[in-house]
Amino acid sequence: MRLTRFTDVALRVLMRLAVTSEGEDSPTTREVADTMQVPYTHAAKVVARLQHLGLVDARRGRGGGLSLSTAGRSASIGALVRQLEGPGEVVECEGSTPCPLRSACRLRSALRQAEEAFYASLDPLTVGDLTASPTGPLLLGISRSRPAPG
Repeated sequence: MRLTRFTDVALRVLMRLAVTSEGEDSPTTREVADTMQVPYTHAAKVVARLQHLGLVDARRGRGGGLSLSTAGRSASIGALVRQLEGPGEVVECEGSTPCPLRSACRLRSALRQAEEAFYASLDPLTVGDLTASPTGPLLLGISRSRPAPG
């Protein structure tokens, strides 16, 4: 199974926001995009979706920026990935050229079980788990070493 780029960026944005220190200015979408090395427009769409899901708080204007909400800190990674990836099959059996084995295929159910096992392995994890050492300190170092936009 392969995650979409959108889900990948969403997880990285959440991880970056999770390591924002007390007293540190909240990063902007542009700063997060630069730190995570993703296009700003893509990061903006991701942030909007995460905000809609209640995982990210965004404030505009002077002193504004992004922060991880309480729900964002405790959200299950498995549940989040399911939500961002949306419904769908690992393989397309009914597409424009339907598979001739679809009426008696065991592969489809095996892949469905494997996909559920993948999600189940992510279910107990939270953003905090993903930012434990050594990842969290690395994220802080990356974000501090990026030059300020000017």
